[in-house]
Amino acid sequence: MKNKSYILIGFVILVFGIIFIPEIVNRIKTGTVVDGDRHSVGMKKANAEDLLTMGKVPSFKFIDQHKDTITNEDYKGKVYVVEFFFTTCPSICPIMNANMVKLQNKFKNQEDFAIASFTINPENDTPEVLKEYADRYGVTNPNWHMMTGDMTKIYALSNTGFNLFAGQDESVNGGFEHSGLFALIDRKGNIRSRADEFGNPIVYYDGTTDEGVKMIEQDIEALLKSK
Repeated sequence: MKNKSYILIGFVILVFGIIFIPEIVNRIKTGTVVDGDRHSVGMKKANAEDLLTMGKVPSFKFIDQHKDTITNEDYKGKVYVVEFFFTTCPSICPIMNANMVKLQNKFKNQEDFAIASFTINPENDTPEVLKEYADRYGVTNPNWHMMTGDMTKIYALSNTGFNLFAGQDESVNGGFEHSGLFALIDRKGNIRSRADEFGNPIVYYDGTTDEGVKMIEQDIEALLKSK
């Protein structure tokens, strides 16, 4: 009976190897299985043509840290990243902007790379305040505009235009709530996104994690290569 059991176990192992091992090896080679498939397509480099188009960036017009009027037309022909933040944010904003500086430095030699940061607390975040904040974080890219303006228009841009939540809440630390996500925009003003392992768009990139920053870095590079 013992010999029969060994034979049966050996047969099961053989069948498993024939059926599953080639698929596992193939998925590892193509980068579609990492850490129990949690990251899957998430960390696989995409070409520009592989990125999904989620819609157009809405028109906007605000004042930046240099007191210049900036519109979406100023970003035409550039690949750029969008975020919503505020300078007195005690939680995720410092992480987001530290990561945004990493992206700035990664693409420092790319004149057609840009960043658009919109404050959700314009009453406090005047151009002067934004300039001091930009200097403190080491903003050097001339195409990185930290913008302020009418609160109603900023919130409409965030909540309706990008569908990225932003709101006031006195009960939370800092008095405001917002998403920690980054939006990726191509040269034609389209919001772009990679797909997850199921083919669904991730839509936005997590600006608070190393994984999210690595993903958007890869996709920025792909879009910059695409003219």
